[in-house]
Order: sequence, then C-alpha cells, then structure tokens
Amino acid sequence: MDAISELLLIVLVVLAFLLLLTGVGVYFLVKVGRKAATKAKQATTRLTTHVNAMGTGDAAEVERLRLDLRREVSLTRQAVDQAQRQGWGLGDLPHLLADLTRQADVHDAQLGMYAQQRRVSPYVDHATLGKLREHQAKLTAMCARLRADLLGHQVHHAGSGIDDLHARTDLELEARRSTPDPLDEIDELYRKTMEERRDRP
Repeated sequence: MDAISELLLIVLVVLAFLLLLTGVGVYFLVKVGRKAATKAKQATTRLTTHVNAMGTGDAAEVERLRLDLRREVSLTRQAVDQAQRQGWGLGDLPHLLADLTRQADVHDAQLGMYAQQRRVSPYVDHATLGKLREHQAKLTAMCARLRADLLGHQVHHAGSGIDDLHARTDLELEARRSTPDPLDEIDELYRKTMEERRDRP
C-alpha cells in the first residue's frame, strides 16, 4: 500500500510540475502574441497610409503629409539617440524631442481623421486643411532645426578632433626626424672648403 501511495505522490508531483510549465508557456505565448498583434497593427496602418498616399486629391495629399511627418520625427529621434550614445551633453533636448513626438502623434491623428473624412465625404473643409498644413510646416521645421543643430555640433566636434590630430601628427613627424650631428656638419664644411682650394689654380 505504501508503494502505491508513493507512486501516486510522484505522479501527482510530476503532473503539477507539467501543469506549471504549461501555465508559464501559455503566459509567454499570450505575451508574445500581443506584441506580434501590436506590431502587425502598426505595420497594417503604415501600409494603409502608404497605399492611400499614392492616390490623388486632398486625402492622398494629407496621407503624404503624415508620411513626411513620421519620417522627419524618426530622423530626428535617430539623431538624438546617436548623440546620446556618443555622450554629448544634450541638456533638455531629449525631453523637448519627447514633447515634439507627442505633438506629432496628435497631429498625425488629426491628419488621419481629415483624410478619412475626405475620402468618404465630397465636401471639402479648406480652412481645416490650411491649418493642418500650417501645423505640419511648423513641426517639420522644428525637426529640421534640431537635426541641423546636432549636425553642426557633430561637425564642430569632428573638426576640433581633426585639428588636434593634425597638430599631434606634425609633432610626431618632427620628433622622428633625425637631428643633424654638428660634427657631420663641420666635416661637410671642411670637405667643401678643401675641394674649393683644389679647384683654384
């Protein structure tokens, strides 16, 4: 009887362990599935925007504005990230970029709503479209200014590094030149003097 109860206990422990492993596996599968669904939704949204931007009319123009804004924000984020990786003092620039990104997301949503309404309704709201273009121009100009400032700093840092390297190279090459031996110079002068005396009649 004891052998059967021990065997039953071992089987129950193994089943509990397998059940625990199954639960952990299901949890990670659900987590990975959610991430994949989010990525697929973002990819679908981007693909839809690209397809809609290929058309003509106000809706397609607004979709192109959305693509342009996303590209500008992405390029600016990459420039800031690269500057942070290189250890530059950026001050409040990362926070400013975060605020700019949030505002760009709000503007992107407004552009999306306008494009959707424009596709389904024949009535045109030119005043709103003008405001959206104005906001778009401001946001993209801010992104371009941030990138230009970062690039200017990068060129300045690179220039000072090149100047320093150039000066060090000159010093090293000068140090490697052999200094003329004064005795060799005296010997050379003596030899020339003797040759000149021989050449005289």
